[in-house]
Amino acid sequence: MHTDTEHLARTFLEYFEERGHRRITGSTLLPPPGDPVLFTTSGMHPLTPYLEGRPHPLGSRLAGRQRCLRTTDLDEVGDATHLTVFEMLGSWSLGDYEGPQSLEWGYGLLTEGLGVDPGRLHATVYAGDDRTEPDTASLRVWQDLGVPVEGTVEDNWWSNGPVGPCGPDSEIFLWSGEGPPLSTPTRDDRWVEVWNHVTMSHRRLGDGSLVPLPRRNVDTGLGLERLASLLQGRRSVFECDVFDPWRRLVPPLWPLDEPSLRLVCDHLRSAVVILGDGVRPAATGRGYVLRRLLRRALTVLRRDDPSRTLRDLPPELVRHTLDRFRQDTGPGEVLGVLAEEERRFVRLLDRGRRVLARPRFRGPLTEEDLRYLHDTHGLPRDLVTSLREE
Repeated sequence: MHTDTEHLARTFLEYFEERGHRRITGSTLLPPPGDPVLFTTSGMHPLTPYLEGRPHPLGSRLAGRQRCLRTTDLDEVGDATHLTVFEMLGSWSLGDYEGPQSLEWGYGLLTEGLGVDPGRLHATVYAGDDRTEPDTASLRVWQDLGVPVEGTVEDNWWSNGPVGPCGPDSEIFLWSGEGPPLSTPTRDDRWVEVWNHVTMSHRRLGDGSLVPLPRRNVDTGLGLERLASLLQGRRSVFECDVFDPWRRLVPPLWPLDEPSLRLVCDHLRSAVVILGDGVRPAATGRGYVLRRLLRRALTVLRRDDPSRTLRDLPPELVRHTLDRFRQDTGPGEVLGVLAEEERRFVRLLDRGRRVLARPRFRGPLTEEDLRYLHDTHGLPRDLVTSLREE
């Protein structure tokens, strides 16, 4: 069985097309105008109007592949499963079939379509609380399929914010440990969540109350790189095939320990994708997310050797990433922006060192000091911290 990410994505989409789903083209990282969120965070994000009731031009069964960016996980990047920019495969029922059908197809794709050993699977379902019933339909599916299942409350109730569509979900976990699976997903983190199936059954109102939706939708999301790394027998997402060129070219250029290598590769790769979608560095908004990623990477790179520079980044890596995310921006343009942003950062470092050398800042810094350094001199808290550690 081929387990490279492109083959997995193609198998997923063809599987759902065979079951009446129409393939939708994933959007860029930029949400539609008027959306308050800076970046697309999930496969369902661009579909929100249709999940809320608008008819979709391609019908009621959809499947797609969407690039996503999440900054909520920024401090977890570097572990085995989190990336800043990643791809999500998704399938949707807009008032067509219900959750149990989705789970049966999900099980079939994993076991028959992708060759996953059923003995490596575990599921979780919503156990119910004093306001909503337990998800017995999903529980029954897993029991009939012979998949171990665990009930939870908070972990298996999905919502897209404090108000709006919500409902029970069933998560599919894959065993990543050596030997036969042990325990359950809530008790052993070697169970890795790969696929979430949400039944949007309710709407949460501003006062916190829940009202049933007239039309129930199913929304599923499967992390492509996460699944690929598990099927390829790799220890982390940073060892799956999409990072092969990075792992080949970066260590000879910049010798780094494993956590630093992961952060630098993730942040630079994410910056390339953001640039490929037309965002440019700025002091606020999307541009600031991009700037922060680059400065975090540069801080780690220069910690051991200040002569390290993004000007040495192989164009091949930029080209590989742009091609992988199907972007038209040229590598030369991206490398030019990276070089300019690095020059800006080096000037900021020089200014920061001069300011922090003043007698006022030699002792412990107060919150007022940190605010002053940020507002007056443009020195963010994390940069001040790293300069003080030099």
